[in-house]
Amino acid sequence: QVQLVESGGGLVQPGGSLRLSCAASRSVFSFDTMGWYRQAPGKERELVATLTVGSRSIGSRSNYADSVKGRFTISRDNARNTVYLQMNNLKAEDTAVYYCNVVTGWRSDWGQGTQVTVSA
Repeated sequence: QVQLVESGGGLVQPGGSLRLSCAASRSVFSFDTMGWYRQAPGKERELVATLTVGSRSIGSRSNYADSVKGRFTISRDNARNTVYLQMNNLKAEDTAVYYCNVVTGWRSDWGQGTQVTVSA
């Protein structure tokens, strides 16, 4: 079972930025996809961004929720086995617990979640 350790959440004012990190306990190339989801109070968990890992030579593809396109960027550091979510121009509606997710075949693993609060 893979271990996922998230960090980088916190309180930020509207228009501000945060970068979330998710460090995996094994190589990113062991996953089919890596991604971020979020869950706001009283709402269902929703996709934020995913990254199809691909191969070392072919590279990867990213996918974003419409609500974050142009503001959020997902990326990874192969050497650190880490996936990042750079969040810019944050809005109050981005407030949620953010979860890292990795998928390998039929198996899906989740991090413990990190709180992001956007408030003046």
